[in-house]
Parts: sequence; C-alpha cells; structure tokens
Amino acid sequence: MKSSKFSQACFRVLRWILGLIYPKIEVVGQENLPQEPCIVVGNHSHMHGPLAGEFYFPGKRKMWCAHQMMYLKEVPAYAFEDFWSLKPKWTHWFYRIASYLIAPLSVCLFRNAKTIPVYRDNRLLTTFKLTISALEDSTNVIIFPECYTPYNNIVYQFQDKYIDVAKLYYKRTGKAVPFVPLYAAPNLKKMYIGKPTAFDPNAPIDQERQRITNYLMEAITEIAVNLPQHTVVPYPNVGAKHYPQNRPEEVTEK
Repeated sequence: MKSSKFSQACFRVLRWILGLIYPKIEVVGQENLPQEPCIVVGNHSHMHGPLAGEFYFPGKRKMWCAHQMMYLKEVPAYAFEDFWSLKPKWTHWFYRIASYLIAPLSVCLFRNAKTIPVYRDNRLLTTFKLTISALEDSTNVIIFPECYTPYNNIVYQFQDKYIDVAKLYYKRTGKAVPFVPLYAAPNLKKMYIGKPTAFDPNAPIDQERQRITNYLMEAITEIAVNLPQHTVVPYPNVGAKHYPQNRPEEVTEK
C-alpha cells in the first residue's frame, strides 16, 4: 500500500510525537522468543498493545491492522463502533465527530507503519500472503485477535482464523510456525512474552485453531495473574471504573 512522500514525512513527525508522549514500556521474557520467525498473539488493552508493539517490541516485526483504519472513508464508522460505541450514549455525538477528525491521522499512521492490512472479505488471502511473506523475511508478526465475547477477567475471546496462516506457511516452507503469547500490562509499564507453542501440521486445522487459541488465552491469563496486583486494561473501551483486576479476589478481601 503505497504512500506519498508527504504522507511518509507526516508519519515520521506523528511517530516522533507519539514516542515522546507514550511511556517507556519494558519488555520482559525476550528469551522466550524463538530463533525462527513467529506469530506473536496478545491482548489488545485498548491501543496499548499495538502502541507498545510498535515502539518497543524487539527485532523485525509487522502488525496486523484492521484495513478500515487505512481508508479515509471507512475510518469514521469503524473507529466509532470499535473504540467508542460503549461510551455513555449522551457522549456519542462527541465521539462521532472525533471519528471523522482522526480519519486523516489514522490513514497516515497505519499506511506508513509496519502493518499488514486485515481484510474480512474475499481479500483475506491478501492478508495471509503478506503475513507469509513477512515470516519468510524473518519478520515476526504481531496479532491482537480479541473480540467482544468475554473469556475471563484478563482477556476477551480470541478469534481463531489467523491460525490458518500457519497451515499455508507450512505448505509453502515445510516449517511449523511458533505462536507466542504476549501480555500487555500498561499500568505496570511492561509487556511480557510467554513461552511459544508450535503449529502441528499433522493435526486437523479445526483442532489446531482451538488448541492454539486456548493455549494463548490461558498462557496470557497465567502471566497476568502471577504478576503483582494491578488493574487490567480490557479490550472494550469502557470507563476506567469498570476495569478488572488481575486477581479480583484479593481486592474483594481488602
């Protein structure tokens, strides 16, 4: 997806500004990253997961990004629905205006950042091809696959069709790509890399979708609950008073 020189220059300025504003995030568990390219799967944590990944994830990486955020006409509807639709209804007028105001910035940022557009129509194969090309270029691919179905107090249910990339990658290269869990904990100013699990090319794809997805959600949950007490920033953009704790039973006891 080509961008003009002006757009690229604006991106560099915007990224520099965001780098000044966004806090330093420490990466814990880098030793868990495989030597070969992998697919890193994490909790979205509002925009903290993608921002932490963009600024602080080590090594070569590309990140899956909803394609709507790269097209000026599609940003407003998608941004409002995905970012702000759960806000109090009396504020919706403000966020609808905001969704139009951020559209040019969104296109500039996401077209020029190290992203892979995610399509959910007949262009999905393009997403898979770009992902496989990145892996073949020794580039890790970061995905935040949560949807709005609750799973537990740490993560929301992961969508699972991204696992199919591993099947296509194996057919093309004969290599079983590892999937690595990532927990973004903005209130601790850290992100944690967990131990990987490798795709099994001999198992049915439906079984692998379920196994790998369950492993990743449980691994991220285990990382989170074993950390010091902290507030979890959830996927939905709800009010801060509704944010869960990583160990809610301890808060109840107090």
